[in-house]
Amino acid sequence: MASNAAALPRALRRRQQADRTFRRWTIAWLGGSVLGIANGVIRETACKDRVGDLTAAQISAATLVVFLALYFWVLERRWPLNTTRRALEIGTAWVILTVLFEFGFGRHADRKSWSELFANYNLAGGNLWLLVLAWIGIGPAAIRAVRHR
Repeated sequence: MASNAAALPRALRRRQQADRTFRRWTIAWLGGSVLGIANGVIRETACKDRVGDLTAAQISAATLVVFLALYFWVLERRWPLNTTRRALEIGTAWVILTVLFEFGFGRHADRKSWSELFANYNLAGGNLWLLVLAWIGIGPAAIRAVRHR
């Protein structure tokens, strides 16, 4: 009985640490969104006129994946992810926040139509945004795996 009593606080402490890490990573999504916005500004101001919309979007997708990988690395060093499951939960939360931001900002601030917003999800048309979202979802787990091997 005494071992169960001692184990409970230890398990509770681990759970609290995991919850704290989840909150920190979720708040850190704001930094990821800043990276995404900066990446988009660079695409619009430095790339689009030189290479065209589609190629600029493809280059931008690739650079954003690299920027996010570096950001995930920094975050994982600062607030290590204890399990792959937790890393995937955080990635899922980031994907949800990203899509909500994209559609909310796109519709209300940028005044884009639904068809314009959904065009970003057309892989067959050459748009790589779905791959960026996939990376956002699995990136924390992938970086965790690399760091903990």
